[in-house]
Amino acid sequence: MAEALRKLNQSAETPLYREAPNNIEAEQALLGAILVNNDAFYRVSDFLKPTHFYEPLHRRIYEVLSELIRMGKMANPVTIKTFLPAEEKVGDMTVAQYLARLAAEAVTIINASDYGRAIYDLATRRSLITVGEDMVNVAYDAPVDMAPQTQIEDAERRLFELAESGRYDGGFESFSDAVKTAIDMASAAYMRDGHLSGIATALHDLDARMGGLQPSDLIVLAGRPGMGKTSLATNIAFNIAAAYEPEQQADGSFKAKNGGVVGFFSLEMSAEQLATRIISEQAEVPSSKIRRGDMTETDFEKLVVCTQTLQKIPLFIDSTGGISIAQLAARSRRLKRQRGLDVLVIDYIQLMQGSSAKSSQNRVQEITEITTGLKALAKELSVPIIALSQLSRQVESRDDKRPQLSDLRESGSIEQDADVVLFVYRDEYYMQSKQPEEGTAEYEEWRLKFERVKGKAEVIIAKQRHGPTGTVELAFEGQYTRFSDLADEQRLPERFE
Repeated sequence: MAEALRKLNQSAETPLYREAPNNIEAEQALLGAILVNNDAFYRVSDFLKPTHFYEPLHRRIYEVLSELIRMGKMANPVTIKTFLPAEEKVGDMTVAQYLARLAAEAVTIINASDYGRAIYDLATRRSLITVGEDMVNVAYDAPVDMAPQTQIEDAERRLFELAESGRYDGGFESFSDAVKTAIDMASAAYMRDGHLSGIATALHDLDARMGGLQPSDLIVLAGRPGMGKTSLATNIAFNIAAAYEPEQQADGSFKAKNGGVVGFFSLEMSAEQLATRIISEQAEVPSSKIRRGDMTETDFEKLVVCTQTLQKIPLFIDSTGGISIAQLAARSRRLKRQRGLDVLVIDYIQLMQGSSAKSSQNRVQEITEITTGLKALAKELSVPIIALSQLSRQVESRDDKRPQLSDLRESGSIEQDADVVLFVYRDEYYMQSKQPEEGTAEYEEWRLKFERVKGKAEVIIAKQRHGPTGTVELAFEGQYTRFSDLADEQRLPERFE
């Protein structure tokens, strides 16, 4: 029977060629098992798709079987033959005869998953051959303006996609699959502590507004210098990494049950500077004291205890300056394959470079390429990306210094591509510079206002595709550059008169 198919695909006149890896017998055995007992389908349906079959007729048979079984109908040689081309021949047999033969020579349902896995593995090998052939062809015939590095990054992307999903061609997804994914996400949020569908930042008021950091979202965190953008980003990165709790999946891989693995691209500060800042935040020792060595014995003991904790958390820092979007994407894919990846932080967009020669001639085009690339990377890796951004100086010329979407610097694409735009604003920063002379009536008025804003910060949610906008108030401890929840009446301990 398998020989009949081979003769159909390769006539005697055809010269010998190197055939792509396939196993017609395994495909026949699996289809036969499903025709005899439809329960065999559920042993392979979670990973095996029609495109994994080598023989086109087998692809069509599996597709029809899948549709009938998912609709709750009986799938056997009699019920599916009407959905297949009756005039097609398999050697000397009609399609109806071929289906009857498959069922007659079926293996038991016990072997179904083994045959399914063999078919899947061979399909992956054929995909690898395609990637390899394309690499060779492009390397031979590459256009003048295509650098070898670009080809390496493209090949790495395709191999990553193949490793993640077994296919790299994309294509349409049925709406029923999308609905199932949405319900699974809602169920996970319902079961998780805090009822968040995304990854918790441990800043409860912010989480309540955003539902946590959502997979595939590009979150732009912007502010003027001195507002604490980097501090908020490092706070969130540390909170997520410190809460990491892995859970083993059925295939042996690990997925974050709580928290997550964090990748931090620090284009502005070195890894040591970033580490010093995080140590300062967590040990409650001012970073200025750490740098000068001006510490008490108690301070140093705090640092040692804090360092022991920090060494265990899954926070990975890349401090390469001026990295391109293509390099950043390649390194992120590598981190996800080697260590896992749940959240990506980039500090900050304006220090990145575009990859194409055209975009480097125009800064607006370059920023557009970067933000578009970051959004595509968030979708590809299915992780939230927090990208920091500067604001233009026009903020300083207004009486109300609170940022607006129009203040995002250099390109409207930042606002367009972002799923969420957050602004960090501290009134305390601006009021410090307006202090009148002590002892005057103006000073007393200023002091009362300053007391109200001291130690407070606002995170303005200016844009959110999946939720409300508004302002969240946080506490800010300047000496440790640390953000935390602002105490309110509900969070204070019970008081007795």
